[in-house]
Amino acid sequence: MPIHELAALGAATCWALTGLISAGPAGHLGAPTFNRVRQIFVTGLLTIYVIVTGTWRELDMATVGPLLLSGFIGIFIGDTLLFSALNRLGPRRSGILFALNAPIAALLGWLVLDEALPPLALAGIALTASGVFLAIIFGKRRAQMHEWETIKGPLSVGVLLGLGAATGQAIGSIIARPVMETGLDPFVASLLRVGVAAACLSVMAQLPIASVKPKGPLTPKVLAMTALTGVTALAIGMTLLLFALSGGKVGIVSTLSATSPAIILPMLWLRTGERPAAGAWAGAALVILGMGLIFIR
Repeated sequence: MPIHELAALGAATCWALTGLISAGPAGHLGAPTFNRVRQIFVTGLLTIYVIVTGTWRELDMATVGPLLLSGFIGIFIGDTLLFSALNRLGPRRSGILFALNAPIAALLGWLVLDEALPPLALAGIALTASGVFLAIIFGKRRAQMHEWETIKGPLSVGVLLGLGAATGQAIGSIIARPVMETGLDPFVASLLRVGVAAACLSVMAQLPIASVKPKGPLTPKVLAMTALTGVTALAIGMTLLLFALSGGKVGIVSTLSATSPAIILPMLWLRTGERPAAGAWAGAALVILGMGLIFIR
């Protein structure tokens, strides 16, 4: 049973759902405030868990440092850039840019961790990545007029933000991988990674910079939706990713966790009532075929 690969797919599903839920509150609050509120909420939940279960005792100085660095790069920087891209490009376009973390992580896994991938896995990664890109590039028909397809501001800025988010996620995964191989509880690792990101964003919020201040008021509805995205993406999705990294290769895990753009297609259809183009479904089929090759041992 490819439990670690399935966990990576579970993370991708969580992030696809988060992309839909986040569009409203992230645009209302602004990316820094939205990210800070949800990270503080999730940090509180994870703190309660590790105290009650006693899993905090698994930590030592050799694991704390890398996990804090992983959280700083992968969540504080990566997530903030991702939601900035989401506000500008919408969930579909920001999804394809974020999916680039898969080939970036595979390259880093080869360069840094000396991971050798078998030929079938390489073919699966190539097919999966191609399917993700195809699903997003051809995911819009001309008749689709939903507001999520509107580009806000220069396209180049949105593209750079998405590429930065993908790179941050890939580097964060590479740093966390050796620590997770030791068998550390994924919830403890998530607490450190999310906690350092929440602390950094809280400090940044005190700076006299207009772009880090809330764009709109934190209403009960916005707070509830923001908390829900935190539970879905960070408490569940990120923990699933860390578990996947504890036993799966970075390139494979990152590729499977980057299938969110294909998974989000039926979710977008249900949410907007606008059917994705035929090319989008063809891309999703490639993703499924690629995952089948990755699962072969």
